Amino acid sequence: MKTIFPIKFIMFSLACLGSVNHSFAQAKEKNNFEEWSKKPVIVTPVVGNSAPSDAIILFSSNDLNQWESLQKKGTPAPWKVSGDGFTVEPGTGDIITKQSFGDCQLHVEWNIPENEVQNNLNFGNSGIYFMGLYEVQIYSSWNDEHKIYYNGQAGSIYKQHAPLVNACLPAGTWQSYDIVFTAPRFKSDGTLASPAFFTVFQNGVLIQNHVTVKGATIHTDHTEYNAHAEMLPLLLQEHGSKVSYRNIWIRNL
Repeated sequence: MKTIFPIKFIMFSLACLGSVNHSFAQAKEKNNFEEWSKKPVIVTPVVGNSAPSDAIILFSSNDLNQWESLQKKGTPAPWKVSGDGFTVEPGTGDIITKQSFGDCQLHVEWNIPENEVQNNLNFGNSGIYFMGLYEVQIYSSWNDEHKIYYNGQAGSIYKQHAPLVNACLPAGTWQSYDIVFTAPRFKSDGTLASPAFFTVFQNGVLIQNHVTVKGATIHTDHTEYNAHAEMLPLLLQEHGSKVSYRNIWIRNL
């Protein structure tokens, strides 16, 4: 018996076949090919305590010329320089870079004083504020020796993200942060287009993995974004503790 297919069925089948072929063609579009249009810039990498060749040196020797007082703009940073580092002078206020930054990679080494006597929740307390607004916390958190809420200990994005692990060393030991920061973007009407992000390594260990920042890292229980410039200074916090810093460099991304 001869089977006769209705014309509508045949047209439907052809349409389906065409759709399959189209999807197959789409799947075969190039997405894995040789790229010769843009050669990566050659950068001399980190060797020992050196900085990459394209880095801006924010502190490496015996002066704070790249920094100034936040409270008294245009005046020298009032913290104490000694040897290859410098130390917070309690009561003098925060310091900021003379240059402004947006997306960046930052390397900074820090040291909390041993046997420091401080008030509750203020042991080795300082912080690195990107754009003066978004903080990676510094605190005496080795072996949980000074209890604080987990998103306030060393390596936290203050009151927003606790570190994945506690990679701290004892007070009196130099420690390092390597931080990749993506600045927030704002629309022309001032509303948020995309938030800020942090990736942080502490002493070579990943402790923040591209986490989303909810707004300025402030002490109150609610934060949000307020539109600001694309580039702003880096800030080091004075919080009453004699934290020391050395070997600070930054790369614009």
